[in-house]
Amino acid sequence: MNIDWIHFTPWTSLAGGLIIGTAAAGFVLFNGRIAGISGILGGLLRPACGDIGWRVAFPLGLAAAPLAYAMFSALPVATVAADDVTLTIAGLLVGLGTRYGAGCTSGHGVCGLSRQSPRSLVATAAFMLAGFATVFVTRHLFV
Repeated sequence: MNIDWIHFTPWTSLAGGLIIGTAAAGFVLFNGRIAGISGILGGLLRPACGDIGWRVAFPLGLAAAPLAYAMFSALPVATVAADDVTLTIAGLLVGLGTRYGAGCTSGHGVCGLSRQSPRSLVATAAFMLAGFATVFVTRHLFV
């Protein structure tokens, strides 16, 4: 195994993790809600009274963050090594997984594990193993 030392960013990764953890903890402490994006967006499909404002503000904040970052520094160039069909299938599979798993990676992996939820531990292990298997199959078996 080789490490790409040029793109190895432990300090910025640590800072990002601390920001995400702090935001998720603040969200549950101040709002009593889990910061899982699938649940937040799913709640917009059948919103409860007084529930729309924060559910709209959350994804808008997610979209605004890189725009605010771009005011101070250049955004990194993102490259995706997949075609549109592959990305569409992958997105549908992820959406299906969030429905079957009753939550997304942020809901289970960040918020659920920090609350020591057994369901989130199983869900996180399942999506991590599925990701490992997908990478192995696509990079080593379909070469």
